[in-house]
Amino acid sequence: MDETVAEFIKRTILKIPMTEMMTILKAWDFLPENQLQTVNFRQRKESLVQDLVLLCESKRASLRDAALLDIIYTQFHQHQKVWDVFQMSKEPGEDVDLFDMERFKSSFEKILRRALKNVTVSFRDAEENAVWIRIAWGTQYRKPNQYKPVYVVYYSQTPYAFTSFCHLKSNTPLLSQKFETHNSTMPLQETLELDMHMDSRIIHENKIEKERVQRVTQETFGDYPQPRLEFAQYKLETKFRSDFHGGILAERKEPLRCLIKFSSPHLLEALKSLAPAGIADAPLSPLLTCIPNKGMNYFKIRDK
Repeated sequence: MDETVAEFIKRTILKIPMTEMMTILKAWDFLPENQLQTVNFRQRKESLVQDLVLLCESKRASLRDAALLDIIYTQFHQHQKVWDVFQMSKEPGEDVDLFDMERFKSSFEKILRRALKNVTVSFRDAEENAVWIRIAWGTQYRKPNQYKPVYVVYYSQTPYAFTSFCHLKSNTPLLSQKFETHNSTMPLQETLELDMHMDSRIIHENKIEKERVQRVTQETFGDYPQPRLEFAQYKLETKFRSDFHGGILAERKEPLRCLIKFSSPHLLEALKSLAPAGIADAPLSPLLTCIPNKGMNYFKIRDK
């Protein structure tokens, strides 16, 4: 068993409360019950975890096995997550198609891998025709981070999907697009009025944050269409600053210079949509939001 898989399993088991340990391990169904009976569950948790990891090593647990254990743990503690709810609707008069879950899983994973090379996708079927999807995101140059995944709960016979908080905000639109791909006639609409059978305070907190983002965005950009602008350019000239003394750059008298350019077919509308889409925090930097007020798209930033 790979060292990274062993560490992943170890960290997951450490999160499991002792009162739930046997229940979750049985639900995982990776270690046979006769092997579990040989383990002393009354010893210190660190020692117990070590014994369980050794059993997993003897069975050559894979990353897929470890991800499945993490999904089961999350299912037991789903109330601790902040969830977004997506409601999808078909055009009037269209019939609801029966859904092939296995075909969906295969297609979903292929589309994600086509869009992003370094990604790990795991599935677990649940009750009520639901499937749990665990996605560990990577980047073009980094392997997937197994400790900051996003979870999706999709109900195949209903128009609802639930997604947990995504640490990589740039991937939120990508994930939403995947549901549009599998439901091309269903425009995605976000709603928070659905009963999710979880802590109502979590839903309320998330709803308030979304309302705040919408309010700040409207105060900044207004509720009218933005002027069409295709690019904005920033020239930076500043002296190098560092808490560490010495070095070539610290002794440099000339300012550092760089040029940053933002471009889009409709730049201001694109900037306006960043925070509501979860790609950026609200409010945006004044360097971006000042463009309409100043009537400029060329800026030079210098030291005061």
